[in-house]
Amino acid sequence: MKTYLFTPGPVSVPEEVLLQMAKPIIHHRTKEFENIFSEVRDGLKYVYETEKEVFILAASGTGAMEGAVVNTLSRGDKVLVVNGGKFGERWGKISRNYGLEVIEEKVEWGYSADPTKIEDHLNRDKDIKAVLMQASETSTGVMHPTKEISEITKKRDDVILIVDGITGVCVFPLPFDEYGIDVLVAGSQKAFMLPPGLSFAAMSDKAWKFYEKSDLPKFYFDFKSCLKNAEKNTTAFTPAVSLIIGLAQVLRNFRNEGLENIYNRHDKLALATREAMKAIGLEGFVKGTPSTALNVTYAPEHIGAKKIISGLSDDFGIIVAGGQDHAKGKIFRMSHIGYIDRADTIGVISAIESVLKNLGHEFEFGAGTRTASEILRNM
Repeated sequence: MKTYLFTPGPVSVPEEVLLQMAKPIIHHRTKEFENIFSEVRDGLKYVYETEKEVFILAASGTGAMEGAVVNTLSRGDKVLVVNGGKFGERWGKISRNYGLEVIEEKVEWGYSADPTKIEDHLNRDKDIKAVLMQASETSTGVMHPTKEISEITKKRDDVILIVDGITGVCVFPLPFDEYGIDVLVAGSQKAFMLPPGLSFAAMSDKAWKFYEKSDLPKFYFDFKSCLKNAEKNTTAFTPAVSLIIGLAQVLRNFRNEGLENIYNRHDKLALATREAMKAIGLEGFVKGTPSTALNVTYAPEHIGAKKIISGLSDDFGIIVAGGQDHAKGKIFRMSHIGYIDRADTIGVISAIESVLKNLGHEFEFGAGTRTASEILRNM
């Protein structure tokens, strides 16, 4: 049985990218690798929509999150963390581990952050040095209002905005320079359509001023070292050579498709899936603004998410993700990122209908597939 990966990371990888990564390994201190690295640097600036350097780290996205903290802040600094899911929670854990004072803006799972509450925090407490947030909270399927929050922070010289764009970059617009984001991180195993192992980060001029005052320990994740070496088309330490070669192919593909088309593709796949789930009587988990990176759906109470996830895997080879913490067993999460097209999306919706029918869920069989097909017909 074939396996179809619909988890929000890792994701399916295009064949031409796999073939590039299967080539014989090359040494990273050669002109050949420098040429590839130069191409990748330009490609990352294209997808970040920035003139700044975008650093490439041999680490998962959490490595870039940690790097964002240690390169900008100092022990005892006060930070505001938007905690609306498992990855917002992670910002708090990283910050506390480095001796930062964490204030949390707790957002109920499934809801988007309220920018006015962020502004209220900053107006009340002038000691807050940074706002840490997700553009897309992968555990809940929510999109937070990055643009609106950046409008608040970019007017303040003494506050930076650090954004986890791990399921946001290359999914929906997050123009680094235009929005005035100060640190934006991403990961290879999401919309970049690569295996896990790379993460990315960019820093604004304001963030570099914070770097000069930062006293948190940094060695492997020292962004000044990353900058110095990137300008010479190399890395400070041994890079993930094969992944970077694959990344070069991904970025070529992205340029050929164009950013607007990439964003529209995710919009359409997400809309089709959301409407299909409604058509078969399932409730969406998101009450705020849904991220177009993934769809998060409540399982019928009498069935539960575990049976749906198992049925998709056992009967169709389709792998989707479950819920975490208090949402465990209640929701299932399927992504629109990675090497997924409209045929894949219609296929997984059809499989969900079959699994639900076998489990005794009452609905009009075929309604979800028909709804998605109509939305995606002219994609």
